[in-house]
Amino acid sequence: MAELLSPVRKFFARSNDDLVKIIGMAVLVALVSSAAVSVTSVMLKPYQEANRAAERQARIDQMLDTLPGMRDLMMESGVDTLETRLVNLDDGSFASSEDPAGFDLDAALQDSEASIALQADADIAGIKRRANLSPVYLLQKDGDLKLIVLPVYGAGYQSTIRAALAIEADLTTIAALAIVEQGDTPGFGARIEEPEWLALWPGKKIADETGAVRIELVRGGASTPYEVDGISGATRTSNGITNMLRFWLGDQGFGPFLSRLRQEGL
Repeated sequence: MAELLSPVRKFFARSNDDLVKIIGMAVLVALVSSAAVSVTSVMLKPYQEANRAAERQARIDQMLDTLPGMRDLMMESGVDTLETRLVNLDDGSFASSEDPAGFDLDAALQDSEASIALQADADIAGIKRRANLSPVYLLQKDGDLKLIVLPVYGAGYQSTIRAALAIEADLTTIAALAIVEQGDTPGFGARIEEPEWLALWPGKKIADETGAVRIELVRGGASTPYEVDGISGATRTSNGITNMLRFWLGDQGFGPFLSRLRQEGL
């Protein structure tokens, strides 16, 4: 042991002006600092994830409170939260063998067997990979679907925008949109969180009678049931919302699930 410690003692015995000691101490401090940051990050990660999950749930709860009569309906149904189910996005079936509580989207996106790489022409949401499974949130009463909430996300101007899209029982009419997480430009793209803008979404239609997804943000004023006024001065954020919704409501997203629900029900 003494022989192993000897080089260390010799190093620290060098003069503080010695170039080797100066460089060595700088490297040592950098390594210790890096290790401390890494350990702290690992230790705090579960708390950070829990806080993000709690914030997302709070945003969904806030959205539910904006829907007329929704809390009363939930009380009548004997539930205080929405039922979480996992959906296989490839065919729209429920993944009954998986536990929704244990599903980790970030882990799935890092797993080549639990996710797929998206071709550039299909990746209109700018997310690069899509997990094979996704949670959905359902409200039922007496076996009938009353509300479905789809978690969606995509590239905005400066950030990934995460949202919750609530759809009425007809699976075509938007009940509400809640922005769960975003980091776009304050005063411009970040205005997608403003209540006045979110109030434009209820009643809008996601698709026409042929099933084609048509929901979009437009400049100059919405004029059809499929259009929502875009954010003035935030064209890229507005386009990001349109692309996000069209991706997740399309064939690569929840399209097969919604089609299955229309044909077979729950």
